[in-house]
Amino acid sequence: MTLPTSVEGASESHRARSVGTGRAHAKAILLGEHAVVYGAPALALPIPQLTVTASAGWSSHTSDNQGDLSFTMTGSPSRAMVTQASDGMRRLTAEFKARMGVAGGPHLDVILDGAIPPGRGLGSSAATSRAIAFALADLFGRELTESTAFDLVQTAENMAHGRASGVDAMAVGASRPLLFQAGQTRELSIGCDGLFIIADSGVAGSTKEAVELLSAGFQRHAGAQERFVRRASELTEAARQALADGRPKELGARLTDYHELLLAAGLSTDQIDALVAAALRAGSLGAKVTGGGLGGCVIALTQPEHAREVTRQLHEAGAVQTWVVPLKGLDNHAP
Repeated sequence: MTLPTSVEGASESHRARSVGTGRAHAKAILLGEHAVVYGAPALALPIPQLTVTASAGWSSHTSDNQGDLSFTMTGSPSRAMVTQASDGMRRLTAEFKARMGVAGGPHLDVILDGAIPPGRGLGSSAATSRAIAFALADLFGRELTESTAFDLVQTAENMAHGRASGVDAMAVGASRPLLFQAGQTRELSIGCDGLFIIADSGVAGSTKEAVELLSAGFQRHAGAQERFVRRASELTEAARQALADGRPKELGARLTDYHELLLAAGLSTDQIDALVAAALRAGSLGAKVTGGGLGGCVIALTQPEHAREVTRQLHEAGAVQTWVVPLKGLDNHAP
């Protein structure tokens, strides 16, 4: 990537760099999936171990079928994944240029290097979008507020998933666990010790498919939506209080209860259920599918003394990889 002698679209007051970089991380939903779209609360956990970095720079190469933007993902992404990510990124880039007053300009190369597996409910698409937004801001010398970053990520998320609640867009940039409701967030108070073990089933889920499945069920049964949202809200609020008050057993029980809610709605799979059962059998205080469902990951609340056995049994039950997120260090003593 080389910087042209003249960068069209970069004003004198905003000198463009030769390369811009941006970063974001994964997230997991503790409770509140799907119901959050209907105004219910959701609890989200940042996963700082899983990151994505975007690099944006200038290129002298152009291609008629790529327009003014080229997009590369490291690793071995599928063609469908690259196509979907490219479409969202082009929409995000166009929105960024419109908001920041960047008109035209030479060809852009964007390279993504990330460890967040896609389609697992870990916020891969939102983290990718956030990293790109900040890489573009760095490249063009623009200040990007959190509010604008959220809007840009939502532009791509709505394209990828349909109606996006916004919880992913917030959580992939958060340093603390969050309560998200109706577009508003606040940091969670943490009074518990313990670990969250996240297990990848190896099977990609589909948020869009899960949303459509749930919506179809609501339409078939009168009052089903209201019952689902009410129960989800009760469990999420109980979990929030247990997390704040230092009652890990109750927090774990509410996780498992929420899994049962999603299972009853048809959003789990045999493989996910096997992982949940393995975590509970090995001593976890609670476990559930996390994210949209129909595949993806399981999250289990575990005491440190049981972590090794839980991890072992999760792998024996089919988990292809696991990550540990300790609550220690995430405690911000928020009111």
